[in-house]
Amino acid sequence: MSPLADALVAWQRTHGRHALPWQNTRDPYRVWLSEIMLQQTQVAAVLRYYARFLERFPDVATLAAAPLDDVLALWSGLGYYSRARNLHRCAQTVVNVHGGVFPPSAAVLAELPGIGRSTAAAIAAFCHEERVSILDGNVKRVLTRVLAFDGDLAQQAQERVLWQHATALLPADRTDMPAYTQGLMDLGATVCALRQPDCLLCPLSGLCAARASGRMTDYPVRTRKLKRSRRENWCLWLQTADAVWLQQRPDSGIWAGLWSLPLFDDAEALRAAAGAAAARVVALPGFVHVLTHLDWTLHPHRLDLATPEAGVVAAGLGDGRWWPLDQLDRIGLPAPFSRLLLSR
Repeated sequence: MSPLADALVAWQRTHGRHALPWQNTRDPYRVWLSEIMLQQTQVAAVLRYYARFLERFPDVATLAAAPLDDVLALWSGLGYYSRARNLHRCAQTVVNVHGGVFPPSAAVLAELPGIGRSTAAAIAAFCHEERVSILDGNVKRVLTRVLAFDGDLAQQAQERVLWQHATALLPADRTDMPAYTQGLMDLGATVCALRQPDCLLCPLSGLCAARASGRMTDYPVRTRKLKRSRRENWCLWLQTADAVWLQQRPDSGIWAGLWSLPLFDDAEALRAAAGAAAARVVALPGFVHVLTHLDWTLHPHRLDLATPEAGVVAAGLGDGRWWPLDQLDRIGLPAPFSRLLLSR
């Protein structure tokens, strides 16, 4: 075993995390679900969703057979909704192509919808002790610091080199793979922080080249920065006594497949859509919805209508449908609209 693997496995077994609900299992379905939920999402947020999801979809066959709307409804608020759509597609592929059994190999797992190389490696390492390395964002930070790896990870060639280093550091004994893999995750999440790494608690501090030079926060190197953009829309909250008018978003793009309030480019277009009832439209406080790459300013406007008049207005809005107010928790709603509508 390499000194790094030896130290990491020993540390994880003594000081690592062992009580998370998706640990202490070799069920690929549960491990896969947790790995997808944890992509770009903090553990604290996932904890609120994982148990609910398993209660509704206890196995891959149940998930595969469910309507996509049901999946999106349970995912609502967790963000990055393409994960939920790929989760559903992946479950259907596992059932239809693999007989309801997740493949044991990381290479085959990586061919499934929504499962990248690192996620596939995590499933294979945890469930089948396969000697394959993970390399998510936290692990990149740990390994680039330990190795003082100064390759620019914005370049695919340099990321491939880091994958090679990660593979070379794996423990020789495959039975150590679950603890080693979890150890990398735990170290990146709890000790080797982005801005203030706690080197005194790190089991790899004596092996860490970045710490030896005092340059921990110089790694990882990534020159290409995410470009943020801005968007502004006006949204119409059209409601009767017992229902709200919603439109389903396209299959691609932001909030793909979710149910949304109708969106407009400006207030004039919104009031024109309201027709004769425009004078009764009430402007509500606007807010900014922050996404990974986008600051989206939304201006909600509410219009309460009696049922006959509501049908006339809705007919001019294009495709959509009335959703009963007591069924909004059964569909996929973008987080800002979920908060808005449920605050009624």
